[in-house]
Amino acid sequence: MSESKFKPEDMPILDLDTSGTSVYEASRFLDDPEAISAYLAHSMEAQDPHILMKALAEVAKAQGVNKVAEAAGVNRESLYKTLKGGSKTRYETVQKLMAALGVELTVRPLVRKKASVAKPVAAGK
Repeated sequence: MSESKFKPEDMPILDLDTSGTSVYEASRFLDDPEAISAYLAHSMEAQDPHILMKALAEVAKAQGVNKVAEAAGVNRESLYKTLKGGSKTRYETVQKLMAALGVELTVRPLVRKKASVAKPVAAGK
């Protein structure tokens, strides 16, 4: 094996002017059920509960936290605590929250990539 010639100190430092930019807020774009379900489905692909809770928080923000809390049958403070993450959230709580947001969890088979199998070549061909 050859030794890597990469040296982090040789990387150029970018001097970007970010003064004209703003923080991206997904909640600004979550304005219909299709966008919400696609956003949540994509967040679940990461298989990280913190990412899912962050996505649920963005959807709740888009729809109004008070409205979502009421629809889920929890108080606003409990909803904030749930969405903050870090604690083990019960499935029942996530299910109520999803229903309040107008979406549901569904199950589908995993798509697995098929391993390519080389076909044997006939002798003499």
